[in-house]
Amino acid sequence: MAGPHLVARSRTYPVTLDDAFLVTLATPLPDLFNRRYGPIPPITAVDQEGPWATVGQKRSIHTADGGSVTEHLVTVDEPNAFTYELTDISGPLRPLVARVEGAWTFEPVGTGCRITWSWTIHPQSSGGALVLPVFGRLWQGYARRALDHLEEILLAA
Repeated sequence: MAGPHLVARSRTYPVTLDDAFLVTLATPLPDLFNRRYGPIPPITAVDQEGPWATVGQKRSIHTADGGSVTEHLVTVDEPNAFTYELTDISGPLRPLVARVEGAWTFEPVGTGCRITWSWTIHPQSSGGALVLPVFGRLWQGYARRALDHLEEILLAA
């Protein structure tokens, strides 16, 4: 079977590194990922206990197409990065994706910071691996839209 497929998108913001990290980590997913991009649906609900900040914490994410995933917070390195893993994928992505390793990284740039969101997508099968480059291009648009919306959230915080 083919190996994982990496996708990443970055953007700079006129906010401090600390603010960017704390606001991004704490933003409710339905607020950040509130619009469809092609076949990638918005997030409609998240089942979790307490604020999203503790390594080992898990939450269930539900999307508008009836899909869901379990997100597990793997690392928190304030204010530089946090990583997570998506498993138990259901819905339309299930035949394509076995699991995803995700990361948000933060680095100072001038008087602001650069945020990079990345996914390492592990295919469900050899057939799924063939489609991942197409999905990756769609994910780039989804990520661009989310990072653009994140600016509004960061500046309002």
